[in-house]
Amino acid sequence: MYPNASVSGEFFVHPESRYFSLEKIGKDQVEDYARRKGETVEYIEKFMPANLNYK
Repeated sequence: MYPNASVSGEFFVHPESRYFSLEKIGKDQVEDYARRKGETVEYIEKFMPANLNYK
């Protein structure tokens, strides 16, 4: 594909298709992610404030 920054995709449509959305993440998910990444919770929260389900 040219140019290299081009975007393409295939879209399939069906009348019985159902769509879902991803919800915001909770403190327990952030803690688990931070533990698995070997980072602090504060560090992880810094990069995803709009996705958090808490303040």
